Amino acid sequence: MNGPLDGIVVVDLSRALAGPHAAMMLGDLGARVIKVEPPEGDDSRGWGPPFAAGSDGREHSTYFLSCNRNKESIALDLKSDDGRAVLTELVRRGDVLVENFRPGVLDRLGFGVARLHALNPGLVILSITGFGHDGPEGDRPGYDQIAQGEGGLMSVTGVDQPTRVGVPIGDILAGMYGAYGVAAALRERERTGRGQVVRTSLLAAVIGAHAYQGTRYTVAGEVPGLVGNHHPSICPYGLYRAADGWVQMGVGSDALWRRLAPAFGLDRPEWARNADRVRDHEAVNAAVGAAFGDRPADEVLATLAAIGVPAGRVRDLREVYTWEQTRSQGLLIEVDHAALGPVTLPGPPLRFEAGGAERGRAAHLPPPTLGQHADQIRAWLAGPGAGPARH
Repeated sequence: MNGPLDGIVVVDLSRALAGPHAAMMLGDLGARVIKVEPPEGDDSRGWGPPFAAGSDGREHSTYFLSCNRNKESIALDLKSDDGRAVLTELVRRGDVLVENFRPGVLDRLGFGVARLHALNPGLVILSITGFGHDGPEGDRPGYDQIAQGEGGLMSVTGVDQPTRVGVPIGDILAGMYGAYGVAAALRERERTGRGQVVRTSLLAAVIGAHAYQGTRYTVAGEVPGLVGNHHPSICPYGLYRAADGWVQMGVGSDALWRRLAPAFGLDRPEWARNADRVRDHEAVNAAVGAAFGDRPADEVLATLAAIGVPAGRVRDLREVYTWEQTRSQGLLIEVDHAALGPVTLPGPPLRFEAGGAERGRAAHLPPPTLGQHADQIRAWLAGPGAGPARH
């Protein structure tokens, strides 16, 4: 076994981030992912700086490296006879096709859903768009920050002005939801023998992540505003300044408050219940800040750990990636890139275990150079088993 999806072939027509992230997740799970790029390459190959200088004399985008591990690459002009012929064979041999073109683009290329399923009835198609494949604004192009704003996420993020999340969370979530949908569709195919279309969008992904902020409006009729670094429904829960750095703490129950209050001189009967603390959150947070402010962060964290209150520091990414806990969880992988040589990448966030032993990919593939695997892929398509897939 090379992971739960060992034996599954994914044809990745997507570019930028949402689709590539979904395909990478499937590759992390053991699928063979064939990335089909235009002759000039995925857009994100040019997104930078930062770039890393390769032995091939080219600059390689660290952005591209972040979302294309465990893939092979072939460059095809889908407007040419050869490009369409190779894609046709890939569709016939594939299990999953991932695309994030604007609605209608695949149809114009001659690979609409009806044609894809005529070529391969068992094909699972993942289609990721910006705002949905239909509806009054379904034809809008989508980029992550635009979707964060249109989907309301920025309206509840920040302090003085709406603020984007520091990673392209709409793209990443759309990819995650898409991969989750593909896994379900593959399971259903085992019963029906037929594939289906799985659809999601950046808008859907952002709204799908609203959680309690969504029900504040849909159920309670409240329109949330900027939240900043403190929780709107739990208090105290947020970021506090110690004497020499920042501390985060979450008092998620009244039982935890009863541990915290005497340890830091915060005992007040009017703050016994969370609802009362939320109503008086400015005073509560000010009192916590004053209690923490004259103590070193390490002392505050040690006290919180001793009384069982969840807490932590704010690490920069250097601290995260050199943290032994990060490494212990397999969250860094070493790969040998064709042009960059040995590089370290953030690794898959899932681990599988059976019978007390780790299960998963025996080895991870580095992000490919443009067209790196064209010869092998063409040889595979022409070799034994050529023709329609059997599911």
